[in-house]
Amino acid sequence: MLPFRRFTIALAALNLAALSAAHGQTTEWSAYGRDAGGTRLAPLADINRGNVARLKLAWTYHTGEAADSTGPHNSFEATPLMVNGTLYLSTARGKTIALNPETGVERWVYDAEVDPSLHFGDYNSRGVSYWTDPSVAAGAACRRRIIVAAVDARLLALDADNGQPCTTFGDHGAVNLRNGLRNPPDFPTEYEVTSPPAVVNGVIVVGSAVADNSRAEGASGEVRGFDAKTGALRWTWDPVPQDSTDPAWSSWRGSRAHNTGAANTWSVIAADSARDLVFLPTSSPSVDYFGGTRLGDNRYANSVVALRVSTGKVAWSFQTVHHDLWDYDNASPPALVTIHPGGQARDVVVQATKTGQLFVLDRDTGEPVFKVEERPVPRSTVPGEEASATQPFTVGIAPLSPHHFTAADAWGVTDADREVCRASIAGLRNEGIFTPPSLEGTLVIPSNIGGAHWGGVAIDPTRGVVVIPVNRVAAEVQLIPREQVTREAAAQGSRIGYQYTDMKGTPFYMRRRILLSPGQLPCTPPPFGSLVAIDLNTGAGLWDVPLGTLPLPNGSLGPPAWGSPNLGGPMITAGGLVFIAATIDRQFRAYDVETGRELWRTALPAGGKATPMTYRIGTPGRQYVVISAGGNDDFFGKSDAVMAYTLGE
Repeated sequence: MLPFRRFTIALAALNLAALSAAHGQTTEWSAYGRDAGGTRLAPLADINRGNVARLKLAWTYHTGEAADSTGPHNSFEATPLMVNGTLYLSTARGKTIALNPETGVERWVYDAEVDPSLHFGDYNSRGVSYWTDPSVAAGAACRRRIIVAAVDARLLALDADNGQPCTTFGDHGAVNLRNGLRNPPDFPTEYEVTSPPAVVNGVIVVGSAVADNSRAEGASGEVRGFDAKTGALRWTWDPVPQDSTDPAWSSWRGSRAHNTGAANTWSVIAADSARDLVFLPTSSPSVDYFGGTRLGDNRYANSVVALRVSTGKVAWSFQTVHHDLWDYDNASPPALVTIHPGGQARDVVVQATKTGQLFVLDRDTGEPVFKVEERPVPRSTVPGEEASATQPFTVGIAPLSPHHFTAADAWGVTDADREVCRASIAGLRNEGIFTPPSLEGTLVIPSNIGGAHWGGVAIDPTRGVVVIPVNRVAAEVQLIPREQVTREAAAQGSRIGYQYTDMKGTPFYMRRRILLSPGQLPCTPPPFGSLVAIDLNTGAGLWDVPLGTLPLPNGSLGPPAWGSPNLGGPMITAGGLVFIAATIDRQFRAYDVETGRELWRTALPAGGKATPMTYRIGTPGRQYVVISAGGNDDFFGKSDAVMAYTLGE
């Protein structure tokens, strides 16, 4: 006989399946995370654990950008929306595209014509937003709007029916987000927008992406609220406090601290319209790896910040990293869900972090639901630097990825690889997570790609399960006095080998690399990437499986137990499935949400670094699962394909 909890879960899933199948009901995907709270849960069970093996390609659409070899390299990471019978998506070079969701046939394209000569640091657009103007009559122009934040920092409003600009919005349909910043960009690509804005209660809430490590007083990271109808600025919130009465003011110390830039919100914003709140995942202040010009905890940076939608005022904030020196942005979007710890309902915010931790916070107060304690961490030895003496650690939820790695743990396929890894690690400062960057070089674990990364989480509230993709590789970071850096070294920008960055306004260059053996495999033991499931009601781990397979230099694939470094998000359905691409091996997979067992996979033309989505449409109705397979480099490949799957006969 089934335990009561498993019985109720099974019953709920059956009810959802029956509901989705009734009368050919259309089920939409109306926000980046399907709902404004970003759970990425679809109440669809047409495709389920029993039949997912029959999933077949239904159609493919190409944006045309992969074939265009002019201009700098860009990425295709969009998660489409499906609203009112149309699929909407965006591209890095400024196209907004509407498709027939049953056939993939193009309905309209609007080209914002992003300057093809610009070299953005994170050259992509992860999707669009949707808003209906209640003051406009049904069928009238621009009643239904697609809101787009182009990578070149233009906020656009388009008519959802035909893609034409809504000319009463901003300046003939556009708002220039570079205007009015406290610290204007020093160069055009220092400031960009890569994530879709939140649209809540008639307000567009939009953040920005700021180039890492460019200068100590980098472009500022204000989050702003614009009127969704007119584009007029409603409010501005600066994560670097400018008011001496702000409770966070004193956590920024030094004559230049309040001139600091970044601390921006470049990931996706979650919203609770009933509470008049948006939840911001903020990033590191400028520059990432040296904080001598911004001493103190730097409150509001590296935080979950709850703002009032109506005013832009802070309701509460919770800092996940004090005085960040490791590029530990809150890259993962927050997710809003109701959980039942101890049998009592609590509305919470779930935030996964690059530190490999999961913070669960009360939605009204920001207080941790699972205890968080401040633990002593290593001090800095760099002149002028003052690392925080403690950092926050979640108690009751085990780390999602390792916090310690020593030379004795070095891994390699051959003895020679292991010896090189051991020698590399032995020469680095290495006292576990939060060991500060140093002049001799520091081992950083998790690395700047996580732990949990911008792929974020997916949540099944019925089962009380959160699923998180994580990376488990280490990096080396070194601060080098600028007079010691040669011109040749400073020009390096390869992702394999050392990357040098001039941190202007500081005494240092930053040098970093992922720790790899001569065979170009991580020095950390496998799995190098995993998919992890946590019980949100208890904090207990449910399952932890290797994610992907790692392509080897000789063209073969590593064993499944190795997993793969990954970048991309998961989705959960009521059919008991977790869908995710994300991996270097360019596969799209489905897992059993209760066990983590892989149930289906298919090859993609390039890595699916986007988050998948799903919807149901048609008569009698079919469920489709869609992924953007864009890749963006030599590892993930390059493509511009939107691919839709549905059940074969």
